[in-house]
Amino acid sequence: MLIMTGTSSMVGTAVSVCTDMTEGLVDRLRTMSISRFAVLAGHVLGNVIQTLLSMGVLLGVAVAIGFRAHADAPQWLGAVGVAALTACAMTWVAMAMGLSAKAPEAASNLPMPIILLPFLGSGFVPAASMSPGLRQFAEYQPFTPITETLRGLLLGTHIGSQWILAVGWCAALTAAGYVGSRRLFDRHAEL
Repeated sequence: MLIMTGTSSMVGTAVSVCTDMTEGLVDRLRTMSISRFAVLAGHVLGNVIQTLLSMGVLLGVAVAIGFRAHADAPQWLGAVGVAALTACAMTWVAMAMGLSAKAPEAASNLPMPIILLPFLGSGFVPAASMSPGLRQFAEYQPFTPITETLRGLLLGTHIGSQWILAVGWCAALTAAGYVGSRRLFDRHAEL
């Protein structure tokens, strides 16, 4: 559920970025003497904080209805770190999607395939119990190692090398989203 909270925030990010680009807010900011990167970084920082707060509320509700984490302080820090990396990665990818959309309505639909990916991972059912084709897909998509890492950290179980894959996927998605966002933002500035 934490991962789904992180991915569902992508719609709001994509729509708000697209709205700012299409309604002239970014054009007005460009007339000021601020860095171009500041516009993107402001969106990312605000959306990452919002996503982490949403994840915190979800975790608070889970504890209120009976979830008990068996994590010590370093495991909690690790879980917060993985959640923050995931939020950052999803925000940068959503930024690129919002910048590529022509209208906010289109931007709201672009993140849907990514939002559905956690359902095809190990969030609800262990990947080992899936049919061979689905198991292979679930094992090699980004949300399975992220889910397994968060689950292991919060429940105090062994995470093995899943954390390396989780951090690697987050870094790769962040880099791809950042590069795509910068290119799209710069291309829009040239128009």
